[in-house]
Amino acid sequence: MKKLVWMLVFAFILLVGCSEEKEAENNDTKDTDMQEKTEQPEETAEYVAPLTGVAAEEPINNRIVSVMVNNHTKARPQTGLSKADIVFEILAEGRITRFLALFQSEMPEVVGPVRSAREYYFTLADDYNALYVYHGAAGFVNDMIADRGIDHLNGSLYDNDGNLFKREAFRQAPHNSYLQLGAVYDVAESKGYEASADVQPLPFVSADAEVSGEAAQHIEIVYSEKPMEIVEFDYEASAGVYNRFNDGEQTVELNSEEPIQAANVFIVETSHEVIDDQGRRAVDMASGGDAYLLQKGKVQQLQWENREGRIVPVKDGEVVGFVPGKTWINVIPTNPGLTNSVTISNEK
Repeated sequence: MKKLVWMLVFAFILLVGCSEEKEAENNDTKDTDMQEKTEQPEETAEYVAPLTGVAAEEPINNRIVSVMVNNHTKARPQTGLSKADIVFEILAEGRITRFLALFQSEMPEVVGPVRSAREYYFTLADDYNALYVYHGAAGFVNDMIADRGIDHLNGSLYDNDGNLFKREAFRQAPHNSYLQLGAVYDVAESKGYEASADVQPLPFVSADAEVSGEAAQHIEIVYSEKPMEIVEFDYEASAGVYNRFNDGEQTVELNSEEPIQAANVFIVETSHEVIDDQGRRAVDMASGGDAYLLQKGKVQQLQWENREGRIVPVKDGEVVGFVPGKTWINVIPTNPGLTNSVTISNEK
């Protein structure tokens, strides 16, 4: 009898031990599952678009495409500008501006109207390691592009080919040439150009960061009063962006009427020089100078610098971060300069 009791006790001990071992295994499994769940967000962490600082679901490594976009009154409203990560607005001949639109994080089907090349534009494009797309140029400009090894696509060689460029009937030349952006990378690769690139991100602050500066609800940039060439930006607090206007009319997409908006409006002053009897200019985009940076309804007076090819705001020697979102960079001549060309107020 005593022997039977001891056998029952021994069996009970074995049963408890197995149970505890099983529970330990279950706990280890739970701990492993929990650890995997805890580590999961790191594995699926969002990527960031290099030119906008906006979160993306996957790496963005397509090469930047820069496009010369027409801003003549007969070319408005344009197509595709709302998708551009950065737009440079600089004077061409006379007092009319032209755009260099940089596309990477968003690629619209169509961009345009597309116009001819200028040296300071293709230099900027090359500094950003962007494919440079334009439609036509003077012979000596085309020679400069070739001699400097600028990766480019010249629309005059693909005029209305139905693949890369298309002439639209609703406008007259030279305001009717539209880039079919979906064909760019294939055509670029056929010329031996790279279609992908590792792009170093611009400096950005966090989306919820406070920015310094004085209140700035409305900005007016006067490129010319006769003929009128006035650019305005109005702050939309609910969206944290500035809406653009040109000569009193809001800048929108041609077909959708989607407004052109920017989280950052960067107004830079630099030397402009007329270099020939056609009114072509040399524009200094290397030396730096005075600037205004408008973000979240505020303006800072600071400097701009060209750092490794990027035009960035600088204050007391330190780079100031952009707010995540799209950026519009307006370049104005030193003469008349910021104080005479730009008006900033807290009233719309």
